[in-house]
Amino acid sequence: MKLSTLLVLAALAILPASAQLAPPNGNRGVSMGHLHLVVKDVAEQTKFWTDFGGKPVKNGMLNLIELPGVYIMMRQGEPAGGTVGSVVNHVGFYAQDSDAMVAKWSAAGIKTEKGNAVGQYYITTTEGVRIEIQQDKMQAEPLKFSHVHFNFPEDQTAAVQAWYARIFDAVPIEGGRLKNGQIAGARLTYAGNKEKQAPTKGRALDHIGFDVPSLDFTYQKLMLQGLKFDAEPRSVNDGKTKVAFLTDPWGTYIEITEGLAPKN
Repeated sequence: MKLSTLLVLAALAILPASAQLAPPNGNRGVSMGHLHLVVKDVAEQTKFWTDFGGKPVKNGMLNLIELPGVYIMMRQGEPAGGTVGSVVNHVGFYAQDSDAMVAKWSAAGIKTEKGNAVGQYYITTTEGVRIEIQQDKMQAEPLKFSHVHFNFPEDQTAAVQAWYARIFDAVPIEGGRLKNGQIAGARLTYAGNKEKQAPTKGRALDHIGFDVPSLDFTYQKLMLQGLKFDAEPRSVNDGKTKVAFLTDPWGTYIEITEGLAPKN
């Protein structure tokens, strides 16, 4: 490895991480960043995510809902469908005490359904975003982000696992019958499905976002690997944030951000 590359990697390793997002991992410093939703009613969905446990915050011109390990972003529109039936089937959170959280959500008018495992519940927003709740009594926070659950063709899961390991340094791990990749702040679960799933773009969960310390560095590295971007890096939010967009080979729309989290 060239000395210049080593110096860049060393610099990334010591960059301060957001207090909200997990410290970045891997050579590209990738952390789980945000979920970007298409919603009919922004006020209604802001209330839902606030009742769920989030906190509305601002980063310059950006309106965010802050949850431990992830941000929720929204734009008004007519979603083409919910998460079920798309490449991203659902997202997941860990709850320190699932029953206590369910009581809190029920009081706020959020409907839950019981899962098969102890402490497991599901919620589907009025816009069609499916959320899995799993219990982790050892965590310090009442609620934190845990995973993104993908549905891919059954014969493609190994290729998916390898792609996310190569592109986003998602460390391959096995979880029972499922293949997974671990990035900072989230597990990426690659489940097999007999039917081809719809791309995420335009649906209730339009895209997922990964955050990096240096988007220019990440962009150059991925371009050298032959990756094609839907939108090249550009500055937004009065220059406070950089963004770029790509789509994985199976239809997951992905945003890579730098500087998404508000400065403390």
